[in-house]
Amino acid sequence: MHQRISKKIFIYLFIFFFTVTISNNKLSNDFYKIKELNIIGLNKLETKNLYEDIKILIDNNIFLFNKKDISKIINSNKTVQEFNITKIYPSKLKIEIKKTNFLALTKKSGINYIVLENGNLLEKKHSSLELPFIFGDINVKNFLFFKNLVDASNFDFKKIKNLYYFKSNRWDILTKDGIIIKMPFNLTLENLNQIFEIIKEDKFENAKIIDFRQNNLMITNE
Repeated sequence: MHQRISKKIFIYLFIFFFTVTISNNKLSNDFYKIKELNIIGLNKLETKNLYEDIKILIDNNIFLFNKKDISKIINSNKTVQEFNITKIYPSKLKIEIKKTNFLALTKKSGINYIVLENGNLLEKKHSSLELPFIFGDINVKNFLFFKNLVDASNFDFKKIKNLYYFKSNRWDILTKDGIIIKMPFNLTLENLNQIFEIIKEDKFENAKIIDFRQNNLMITNE
């Protein structure tokens, strides 16, 4: 008799602990499910579109979430420069997005584009952008190299009205003061700073074209 009671107690205890364990596991799993996506850095429309694309993460376990799962989706927005995702336990993802800068305008195959700092081309849909226009079939990487060179020099990129790119990988620029500067081949930072020092002299204030294409030679046209 005593043995039967002991066995029953054992069975009841087993069932009790088994039930509690299952309940706790279920509670734990629900507790750590993603319930909120906080997107920072985009406008309202972009935020709405991104949320629709990544809402599949809702109810997934926050511990099992991997940044790679949505990196392609976020980067499909061409204006994204970089992003960071923070897990806020128990159930929230904070997605901070830094947008890229608009650098210039250009045209390819009859379509107007915005050249972005992250190397992308974005079809131009804004009519009020005041950016320098690039003429020629540009290679974006070459333009970004040139832009970085200008930024590192004494030139102010904001004073450039137009840029002209040649297949020889050479640039001309038209300043907002109306001066065309024909840059040398194999342009360097030293070249740019030398050119800047020359063109800021008063005796060249009436020059319309300043040509630096030939080594150690400058040609002006007034």
